[in-house]
Amino acid sequence: MLNQIMSIVELHLIVLYGNIVFSFFRSTILLTKSYKFMSINRRQFMLQTSAVAAGFGIFNSALAKEFTPKKSFFEISLAEWSFHDALFKNKMTNLDFPAKAKELGINVVEYVNQFFKDKAKDTTYLNELLKRCKDNGVKNHLIMIDGEGGLAEPDDTKRNAAVENHYKWVDAAKYLGCLTIRVNAQGEGTPEDVQKAGAEGLNKLSEYAQKAGIHVIVENHGGVTSNGEWLAGLMKLANNPNIGTLPDLGNFCIKHGENWSTCLEEYDRYKGVTEIVPFAKGISAKTYDFDAQGNCLETDYTRMMKIIKDSGFTGYVGIEYEGTKLGEEEGVRKTKALLEKVSAAMS
Repeated sequence: MLNQIMSIVELHLIVLYGNIVFSFFRSTILLTKSYKFMSINRRQFMLQTSAVAAGFGIFNSALAKEFTPKKSFFEISLAEWSFHDALFKNKMTNLDFPAKAKELGINVVEYVNQFFKDKAKDTTYLNELLKRCKDNGVKNHLIMIDGEGGLAEPDDTKRNAAVENHYKWVDAAKYLGCLTIRVNAQGEGTPEDVQKAGAEGLNKLSEYAQKAGIHVIVENHGGVTSNGEWLAGLMKLANNPNIGTLPDLGNFCIKHGENWSTCLEEYDRYKGVTEIVPFAKGISAKTYDFDAQGNCLETDYTRMMKIIKDSGFTGYVGIEYEGTKLGEEEGVRKTKALLEKVSAAMS
């Protein structure tokens, strides 16, 4: 379809160009045949040649405008979880991540705190990480935080402890130049109680984070948080512009089986994204498997990205490959190619 449109545009411009050239030579011929040709003055000649030049200028301007690529509504970033297997097996370290991103043609990164868990306050380590980012021309965007307690625990003591556990990651995010931390709104209790507690926990954490210029965003990350209606309700209850969501396009399993890869109850992902994307301050582009044409098998990315674009979202879409059939690098490359293909079709 895009090629057909481009061909029509090219034909239109060729016709325009032809008309300009024809008009120029027709005027010249008429002048030549005219008995008044010898009496033409300099001013008339300049006016006619200026008109032709203007015509060529319009043509060149139109050509440039038609063939200048339109900017995408999103920018691609890379989530560190895409390399969780290599990281857990010590085949690479967190310090290697910026260079790996650059190697893959991506210059914005999203960290996972699990891979530098004891380094949040280690400025020597953080300085080395910053150096590697600078050396590779990579920008730090966010830190995904796990294992610091439930911010939606109905128990006040547990929830407040979890909030305080996150403070060091807010500080680390600011030190690294990030804009955002991703947190989990988990807790034990009824959906209503967890939602109410989540609004309180998020707002308390946001009080601290906002002073540092850091956004707090919640991912649909299993359990009740993967229920789009519930998570949207949490955002409305929190009612804080510094708090938002990180829609994970492939993480809508509400109830897992004994094996984490088995989902017993799944929320409709397109409905879920539609519900939570109005609060989004980032997108997590989860992929597992691809067909021969490079399309994601579990998620229709054309449909999904249209939902996101129609919401008015602009910002980072982070690649998060989590498949097992491809190597992690190949999975990232395929996800990047898919996002670029969909973006080009939508521009």
